[in-house]
Amino acid sequence: MRDFVIVSDSCCDLEKSVREKYGVEYIPMRMIYGDTDIPASLDWEQVSSKQFYDMMRDGVRIHTALITTEEFKEAFEKYIAQGKDIIYIACSSALSNSFKSSLPARDALLKQYPESKIYCIDSRNACLGLGIIVLTAADLRAEGKTIEEVAAYIEEHKQEVNQFATVESLNYLKRAGRVSTTSAVFGGLLQVKPIIISDTDGQNVAVEKVKGRKNSLVRLADLFKETYRENPHQRIFVVHADCPDGAEELKKLVEERLPDKSVPIYTAGIGPIIGATVGPGTLAVYCYGKEVTFKNAK
Repeated sequence: MRDFVIVSDSCCDLEKSVREKYGVEYIPMRMIYGDTDIPASLDWEQVSSKQFYDMMRDGVRIHTALITTEEFKEAFEKYIAQGKDIIYIACSSALSNSFKSSLPARDALLKQYPESKIYCIDSRNACLGLGIIVLTAADLRAEGKTIEEVAAYIEEHKQEVNQFATVESLNYLKRAGRVSTTSAVFGGLLQVKPIIISDTDGQNVAVEKVKGRKNSLVRLADLFKETYRENPHQRIFVVHADCPDGAEELKKLVEERLPDKSVPIYTAGIGPIIGATVGPGTLAVYCYGKEVTFKNAK
């Protein structure tokens, strides 16, 4: 059985120590502001997380760019040259076209290297929802599962990963085209906080509106409790966009509602790609739970 590499992208938001521990890789997307065009590094190599979110607070518009087919081909071929097969677990295709860009690269390389195996999987998730799926794949590989078995498991269980999120300001979602200008102004005046989930297509959908920051965090924790299910690969992540105090508050609320106190709750920062859309002050919790069945009416 050939060795295989597990690869994701800048939307998985897994920090370096975690990627190294579990032996996973990522291909960077890009972020662009002014005349600056740099890789969207999960290690914040050219701009720190604090600088990034402070720029957003100061009104700098940060654009993001997908991974091109040529970049996928170059990255995949590097692993093939090492004698490895590949599982690429992508950010939700409802949020990024990177998954679609990976498919022509896969097809071209399989023609060139017919002995190789390349699986490209649309995770229908982002941020640490995607991260949980990537780490699950690493668990299965460590258990000795074949690349086919890992790919099949991820496809079968990926929609059991749940997201519950809220944002500090609707203005960033407005800039990204996620809400109307009227909704953003109205929400800001009344301190209305949306409760955002990921639907069956992997699209972020505001399903509730809660007045006030504290109430929104309580609602996230309550939804976590309603949804949480035991899972052999269970990991709980509380994530934040430059608001560690809010993350600690949300973590405590989640801990109070967690039925199995032996399951660890991790805190992590939101990376540059997701952060450019949701903005500073965003908080979310991710975990395995009930299968996501909600589909947004378009």
